[in-house]
Amino acid sequence: MRVFRSPESRRRTILVGVGLLVAVVGLYVLVREYAPFLTDSAELRAFIAGYGPLAPLVFIAIQAAQVVVAPIPGQVIGFAGGYLFGALLGTVYSLTGVVVGSSLAFWLSRRYGRPFVEAVVRTDAMERFDAFVAEAGLPSMFVAFLIPGLPDDLLCFAGGLTDIRLRRLVVVMVVGRTPAYVVVTLSGSSLADGDLRLSLVLLAVLVGSAVVGYRRRERILSALERLG
Repeated sequence: MRVFRSPESRRRTILVGVGLLVAVVGLYVLVREYAPFLTDSAELRAFIAGYGPLAPLVFIAIQAAQVVVAPIPGQVIGFAGGYLFGALLGTVYSLTGVVVGSSLAFWLSRRYGRPFVEAVVRTDAMERFDAFVAEAGLPSMFVAFLIPGLPDDLLCFAGGLTDIRLRRLVVVMVVGRTPAYVVVTLSGSSLADGDLRLSLVLLAVLVGSAVVGYRRRERILSALERLG
């Protein structure tokens, strides 16, 4: 059986694959280099605000990048969004960026398959989420998106290797992630309004939930697999 229709088709496919891999590696190196800046909400706010009317688009692009390139914490960016744009628009822009980034991760995974995913995601992490997606199904994936602290961006890569439709994954992801982003953008908005106490309380709730979710991630994922 012939995989490629012609030598030209084979060369074109290889060139596209190599170009995509170089772009992803370059983006990863860039984020690694500037990770301290991107994880400092004050620096991030100043950077985004400097773009004036284009600030929402810059914010959405950064939020999308954090899905594909794991070192950037999405909640830090969401906090900056609440501070800059208010709770409502901060949440809308954050979720828009997350949808764009998750859709890109899903598409890249489905288009280029497991070799591509294994080139950008740790093998042990990918194997764990492969098993989870295969066993759990969409309802349990919703719960995984809902609980802060779980590395749920990997679900988008893993989902691309299955027969799950992108449209369904996006709905589950948006509904599941909305509560955490509402809390973190409210915290950022409260700080901008001068209500430090409320901001800290909301952050404490989110951070506490994330710590519990991360520390118990294996137990949670195993329980969700059984339910699925």
